[in-house]
Order: sequence, then structure tokens, then C-alpha cells
Amino acid sequence: MSTFAYIFIATMVDGLIAFIGAITLFLSKKTIDKFVYTLVAFSAGALFSGAFFHMISESLEILVGSKVFGLVIFGFSLFYLIERFLHWHHCHPREGKCEVHTFTYLILFGDGIHNFIDGLVIAAAFVINIPLGFVTTLLIIGHEIPQEMGDFGVLLYGGFNAKKALIFNYLSQITCVFGGIIGYLFSTASQMFASYLLPFAAGGFIYIAASDLIPSLHTEKDVKKATISFIIFTIGVVLMAALKFLLH
Repeated sequence: MSTFAYIFIATMVDGLIAFIGAITLFLSKKTIDKFVYTLVAFSAGALFSGAFFHMISESLEILVGSKVFGLVIFGFSLFYLIERFLHWHHCHPREGKCEVHTFTYLILFGDGIHNFIDGLVIAAAFVINIPLGFVTTLLIIGHEIPQEMGDFGVLLYGGFNAKKALIFNYLSQITCVFGGIIGYLFSTASQMFASYLLPFAAGGFIYIAASDLIPSLHTEKDVKKATISFIIFTIGVVLMAALKFLLH
């Protein structure tokens, strides 16, 4: 089998991780509501930790700090601008509310960039040698599973129904395939290209976690539930950090 075939199959398998949220199709609405609040807390922690321990950390291995943090700020600012634009065009100006929250589109956009980068990384690994490609694919899937669970919960919280969340989450995840194809065609330049995209996407994830997800957790008035949400947030942080050090 050719190197390109390995890359294509590996990135397609990675794309299927998006359907991990299908379990919610078999749950009651009451159970889903509890499940969603938990995943929002988890996703906030995972986005923060993933941005710092994975995306920014990996970029610093190639680029100087000033470039990396400049791109983080640029990503943060652009996601802020995009959300304002979406809010102006998709929300009811008099009522001041949206049927589907604008941050859902941001999480899909940011995750699409992230998965595209994963495709570049998978392609670069397979081009070096096939065993390294398999190991890299497994490592990427390892950190994708918790993040995709969190993203799915955020889409449900933002107004998507379960089926729509699954479809859009898959479309965001499948950008990994395009990243793999481009990474194969331009293997010598893919690592440098990814190093510039990573901090940009990290800035977007930090924005989503800080401006949309954490404020929504603050709306919980019950002290016990608020404490549990903080614990789950911390689990998200610790899990993504642990994956960085265990899989490095």
C-alpha cells in the first residue's frame, strides 16, 4: 500500500472520532441536559489546557516566542471579531438573543483548523516512515477523543440538536483529511505551515473558553453544582496536560 493510502485511511479514521457523541441519541432529554453542562465545564478546561500545553508549546519548538504569542493574540482578536459579526447577522437585535449561540460556529471553525493541522502532522509522520505514522495517528486520536466529547457538548449547549451537532462536528473533524492530502503534497513545508496555524488556533480556543464557556458556568447559582463544574473543569485541564507529557 502506498504512503498516500496510509495517510488517507489514517485521517479518515481520525474523522470518525467526531461521532463519539452519538451516545446522546440514546439518552433522555433530562440526562442530556446534565451531560451537556458537564461537558461544557470539561471542554472549557480542555480548551485552555490544549491551547497552552499542546498548541502553543509545540509552536515554541519551531518559532520564536514573539511570533507565537503575536499569533495567539491575533487569533484571539479575530475570533472576537468573528463572533461580533455573527452576532450582528444571526441574532434578533431587539430581543438580544440567538436561537443558536454564535460561539458554536467559532468552536467548529477553530476545531476545523486544529484538525487540519493534525492532518498535516499525520502526513509528515507517514512520509518519514510508516511505523511513525501509525504511532502519530494513535497519539492524535488519543487527545482528540476527550476534546471531541467536549466540543459536542458545547454544540448541544449552544442550541444544536444532537443530529445536527454530530453532522457539523464531523464536517469540522474531516478537515483532517484535507490536511493529510496537502501535507503529503507539500511534505517539506507542512511542518512550518502548521507551526504558524497552531498558535492562531490556540488564541481562538482561549477566546472561546474565556468569553463564552466559563461565563456560562458562572450562571449556575447552586454552590454544590458550581463546585462540581469547577472540579470537572480542572479534570479537563489535568487530562489534556497529562496527555501532553505521557504522549510526548
